[in-house]
Amino acid sequence: MGKLSALLPVFLLVGGGAAGAAGGYGALTLLGQPSAKVEHEKPAEATLFVPAGSILAPIVATDGRLSGYARFEVQLEVTQSGEADVTAKLPLFLHAVNMRTYRSPMASGPDNLLPDLKIFRAILMEAAAESLGKDIVRNAAVTAASPA
Repeated sequence: MGKLSALLPVFLLVGGGAAGAAGGYGALTLLGQPSAKVEHEKPAEATLFVPAGSILAPIVATDGRLSGYARFEVQLEVTQSGEADVTAKLPLFLHAVNMRTYRSPMASGPDNLLPDLKIFRAILMEAAAESLGKDIVRNAAVTAASPA
């Protein structure tokens, strides 16, 4: 009985390996070879930034008071195929921005003199979706902000 108990771990190891190999072979036989095909996604179209120019926007406090004005430099990220269309519709985009900024409180900081850039960026994206079309502008970048 002593020799059998010494060889038991070896038998268990060999038997476990054989059972695992048999299970793998059976699964491979039933399910077939794994497909080596990889579905290639269509490569994303290259994007570029279209300058929207300088935007003068009112800085309105949460109570509706005008705190001042700020000048923003903005660029819109679009696909290369949409560049000409966006450039042609920039006046409509700027109009949509103007129609939102005076009613959107974006004043922050002490004395409500600083613009909140997150709110302004959200305004830009809403205006772009309305005036240029949904999913045309991928991102709006505020590259400069200064008091006016």
